[in-house]
Amino acid sequence: LTAADGLLAGQPVCYALCRPPGHHAAADLYGGFCYLNNAAIATRHLQQDGERVAILDVDYHHGNGQQQIFYGRDDVLTLSIHGHPSFAYPYFSGFEEEKGEGPGVGYNYNFPLPEKVRYEQYNRVLTRALSIIRKYKPDYLIVALGLDPAKGDPTGTWSFGHTDFASNGAMIGRLKLPTMVVQEGGYRNQSL
Repeated sequence: LTAADGLLAGQPVCYALCRPPGHHAAADLYGGFCYLNNAAIATRHLQQDGERVAILDVDYHHGNGQQQIFYGRDDVLTLSIHGHPSFAYPYFSGFEEEKGEGPGVGYNYNFPLPEKVRYEQYNRVLTRALSIIRKYKPDYLIVALGLDPAKGDPTGTWSFGHTDFASNGAMIGRLKLPTMVVQEGGYRNQSL
């Protein structure tokens, strides 16, 4: 909420360094170390006057919590780039065909990727996700930042390095949207 207040006060970027993470917490479910969905709480706080918010989840695992919370809404765009649920937690959601329901149809995007991904492949998917965000024209962007795609993370199978994360950040920054970064996963302290 403090970071969301920073955006409301006009700061261009705020970083919420939260532990535990939150993106697996749904309205009626917790899991994956998550009890409160920090991105969803911030989203609702930012929508005081009907503002549109996009949530871009770049954690290795699917952001099933915000998907469930906003699945039937058209005022929140949710996008998640993650390991395919056939091998990655939470296993039951994050499939490409999950597009939303009711008014929310077309406002939920999942980009499940294979167990081994080169950064060039990931970069193409991120470019596509950013294009969708650009077309949506949100008032605010929340980035659910998982650092578990890092090389050696015990919960992921990708091998991104610090230059890959820096490139992702630069690409997201070029949207020039008021942006809140919320810390999600990432469990290898040496990488963090």
